[in-house]
Amino acid sequence: MTYCIHVPSDTTAKALGADRVARLVEFFAEEHKLDMKVSRNSTRGLYWIEPLVEVDTEEGRYGFGPVKEGDIESLFTAEFWKGNVDHPLALGLVEEIPYLKRQERFTFSRLGITDPLSLEDYKANDGFKGLENAIRLSSQQIVDAVKESGLRGRGGAAFPTGIKWQTVLNVESPKNQKYIVCNADEGDSGTFADRLVMECDPFMLIEGMVIAGLAVGATQGYIYCRSEYPLSIENLNQAIKTAYENSFLGANILGSNNHFDLEVRMGAGAYICGEETSLLESLEGKRGLVRAKPPLPAIVGLFGQPTVVNNVLSLAAIPFIMDKGAKAYADVGVGRSRGTLPFQLTGNVKFGGLVELAFGPTLNELMYDFGGGTRSGRPLRAVQVGGPLGAYLHESQWDTSLGYEEFAQKEAVLGHGGVVMFDNTVDMSEQARFSMEFCVAESCGKCTPCRIGSTRGVEVIDRIRSGENVDGNLNLLADLCETMVDGSLCAMGGMTPFPVQSAMKYFREDFVKSTVSTANTEEL
Repeated sequence: MTYCIHVPSDTTAKALGADRVARLVEFFAEEHKLDMKVSRNSTRGLYWIEPLVEVDTEEGRYGFGPVKEGDIESLFTAEFWKGNVDHPLALGLVEEIPYLKRQERFTFSRLGITDPLSLEDYKANDGFKGLENAIRLSSQQIVDAVKESGLRGRGGAAFPTGIKWQTVLNVESPKNQKYIVCNADEGDSGTFADRLVMECDPFMLIEGMVIAGLAVGATQGYIYCRSEYPLSIENLNQAIKTAYENSFLGANILGSNNHFDLEVRMGAGAYICGEETSLLESLEGKRGLVRAKPPLPAIVGLFGQPTVVNNVLSLAAIPFIMDKGAKAYADVGVGRSRGTLPFQLTGNVKFGGLVELAFGPTLNELMYDFGGGTRSGRPLRAVQVGGPLGAYLHESQWDTSLGYEEFAQKEAVLGHGGVVMFDNTVDMSEQARFSMEFCVAESCGKCTPCRIGSTRGVEVIDRIRSGENVDGNLNLLADLCETMVDGSLCAMGGMTPFPVQSAMKYFREDFVKSTVSTANTEEL
């Protein structure tokens, strides 16, 4: 009998020692003369127990974690390959771990189960069923299904995906060429869901992009991936090669008359290239400067042709919709926020990882029921949702339901689903300064409010933090933020003030404390 041992192979698990664990398992198996196969599966996204080693049993996969190199010998002594054995790292059946069992995994249903580069694994777990269904439909029927699903852009803007696709379908292309561009420039702090799709389930993204091509009449696609994701690029390229070899890409897809080509292009690491128009500039070989809108990229996009620009998570949701049906997706959620969103719990959190849920639960439920509160054990004080341009949320806002409109009512954004938690040692004036400084470093420089405003913003915050005319400089900072919101060309400058404004509104004591401190020093 061959015992199958699963060790994850994504970047985070590797950073935590998964490769060494895999090699040691193979070494000890040989030493013990065991017929054992080590399979490098994808991660479950439960990062506090990585590397998570799983073994196949008749009841299901049994887990041990987090496994370090020094644990391997004792695992073999306990005969861990039998599953339910007495060992301090034993976790029980993986599918029964509450953190995982309570999730609603639509997009990430294969996460941790399959070999990322195995086409057989992908097809055995409902892979390419959505494409097979889509090929039997007209372009308009595919677009209608996406509209009916209620899917909105998962990259942050939350624009209805079906409406964007309809625009590209309707418009005439001057050169009879349309494009599908996948924005894989995942740069928000605390986010890693795009990376998990590309590293752990790359065929899903390929399938979503081919369906998008069928929907709007595009025959060429590009995945614009940030250079900091080398494993994503490697896995995508290998998966694309396999897809070509098996008629899922190229001419006559699955024996039909449809044609779609796909390439990966690597970005140079500029945050602003996550903005769709600067991404298109970069794809064209130019400096990543923001374009003024209109015209929209859906009408005048890549190389001047109609272009769908969607985030990784938006395109990765398409295979489920086309396989299970638009209604199955639309049936979960809250208000106009339909389907699921993979939240990424990071920062000072006890149980960090990926949590895919239907919209609706509160932020409190996410941070405590799944996250378990702070890793430091100190009280939670602030949380930033939606990346470096998202507002800092105060405790009074944590009962807000996870939905686009619900967060907008609190002057906050859900963005890409990144949740970064801070305990009560955080200095929010320092966090506000970080937001402005981030914009100084990452602004494309095309518009004055963003380019100059962020630099002046850092200077004003420094004066406040040094206790210089605090009230006057707080008023100046408030005016500067309004100017950036109203006058910036894109969301980079327009949203940079959000975290600053929220910090001033809900954590004002962190800005004025330096005044008190200075006054006390002068008295002494």
